[in-house]
Amino acid sequence: MSKTRCGWVNTEQIYIDYHDFEWGKPCYDDAKLFEMLLLEGFQAGLSWITVLRKRNDYRIALDNFDANIISKYDSKKIELLMQNEKLIRNRLKMASIITNAQAYLSILNEFGSFSDYIWSFTDKKIIKNNWANYKDAPTSTVESDNMSKALKKRGFKFVGTTICYAYMQAIGMVDDHSSNCFLH
Repeated sequence: MSKTRCGWVNTEQIYIDYHDFEWGKPCYDDAKLFEMLLLEGFQAGLSWITVLRKRNDYRIALDNFDANIISKYDSKKIELLMQNEKLIRNRLKMASIITNAQAYLSILNEFGSFSDYIWSFTDKKIIKNNWANYKDAPTSTVESDNMSKALKKRGFKFVGTTICYAYMQAIGMVDDHSSNCFLH
């Protein structure tokens, strides 16, 4: 018997696995939270499946999303990344990884944990919604607006409210599995 999943999931195994084992599952691991924030930024204007298919290529190219290493990248490294055909070669998005890594490290230094900081936007609670259809979910909320403004103020790029809401869904701050989904 097949499982009913959210309507955005296609038939590709990588997408099914992402939905079943990752999307909407609460994440508190700083490194993973940083990785997902960068990936959501790369997704801006594209479909998530595009980024998901390239995630392993990004892990290789971006030193396994190690913020300490990425924060020291220079223009030569960005040029090298721009030549990598396995990545989304958008110069602004690529350059943003350096400032985002630096801002992330600043938050770690100030708060001791990126997880504590990022989860503060929902008072460390999971927002559980009850949508009949995934299309009923909003693309932004007051919480994603607040997160976006705060991250931008700290120097992050590609963290608009829509990106922040998608990020909140991905890392499990918001549970937007549709009501007919087996994970709801």
